[in-house]
Amino acid sequence: MTALRPERESGTSYGQRSYEVPGAFEEWSGSGVYGSSQQPEAQPQPGAYAQGPGAYDQGSGAYQPGPESYPAASEPYAASYEPLAEKLSPPPVDEETVALRIPDPPPAGGDALAASPASSAARREASAHGGRAARRKAAKRRHGRHGGAPDTGATTQGERGAPLSRVEARRQARARRPGPAVVASRAIGEVFITTGVLMLLFVTYQLWWTNVRAHAQAGSEASSLQSDWASGKRSPGAFEPGQGFAILHIPKLDVVVPIAEGTSKGVLDRGMVGHYAGGELKTAMPGDKFGNFGVAGHRNTHGEPFRYINKLSPGDPIVVETQDDYYVYKMSSILPVTSPDNTSVLNPVPAGSGFTEPGRYITLTTCTPEFTSKYRMIVWGKMVEERPRSKGKPDALVS
Repeated sequence: MTALRPERESGTSYGQRSYEVPGAFEEWSGSGVYGSSQQPEAQPQPGAYAQGPGAYDQGSGAYQPGPESYPAASEPYAASYEPLAEKLSPPPVDEETVALRIPDPPPAGGDALAASPASSAARREASAHGGRAARRKAAKRRHGRHGGAPDTGATTQGERGAPLSRVEARRQARARRPGPAVVASRAIGEVFITTGVLMLLFVTYQLWWTNVRAHAQAGSEASSLQSDWASGKRSPGAFEPGQGFAILHIPKLDVVVPIAEGTSKGVLDRGMVGHYAGGELKTAMPGDKFGNFGVAGHRNTHGEPFRYINKLSPGDPIVVETQDDYYVYKMSSILPVTSPDNTSVLNPVPAGSGFTEPGRYITLTTCTPEFTSKYRMIVWGKMVEERPRSKGKPDALVS
């Protein structure tokens, strides 16, 4: 304990009283001596508590200060100030929101509500969740600042420990329900995805599957024709629409495809080449002495037998095989683009071919540009050899 300070020279004492009045110090200390009230009275000896020139005068009861008068803090004298220090100490600080604390014991007596198990559980819950500020923050998280919509991510039944009310359950269901814009965007996205998948399937069907199927059908028809010719079941003459009667060979393009009567989709979509044999577009047959043998085929999809006829050059062989003969033509000219209505290219002396007199010609027609049917591409050839099957294959097919 810090030693007492000497009084000022004015003589003003503790408690607004002067030590010069007889008995003032005893009355102020509450015991009449420099000790506690339980200790027996002991008269101090003159000069017993002085450490400097100043001393305590027992006769007058006054303290005469000196230049270095610092009274010693003896045990009885220090003990007399302990009650005063307790009275003057500041009140305790409320530490409720500073840290955790041990709850006060329940009151003894008739406060049944405070001592009930429910109140004890409430106190335990409050102490577990922190102080008043923590409880306020938790309430705001559960119900919003002003009692608005609760936080759906933190107010589930398991976290709160109690079942949701009907209003809260409805509110959470509305919050989880997507809005009209989200529903519309999802529907549009599903439509786009479905459309894209369907388009991809259609393109795959057109570019790949139709070729696979047409090649299989054309190959089957060619094998059937060769088998019939070998067995003698077929004979030259008029053919029914869609009926195969010849095989077209283009060695440079590695094309071997049956030729059927007619140019309908039932013929062309099966991967075969169709002969112009109906109405105004009827053309001659390969065995005729004069005339133009006109055929048509797909350039893309459905077997695409004429896809690369634009790569033919003058002099390239084109062979038509029938039951009895081989007819060999030499490619002579090409018309890259013309209108679909230009039927003059199928005339006995085709216009634009360069031929000027009747002869035995062949005309190949297909669509252009690729993957469209806007225009037509025309390739012409002139017969240079007619060879019976009994003499074997012509040189164009052997080499």
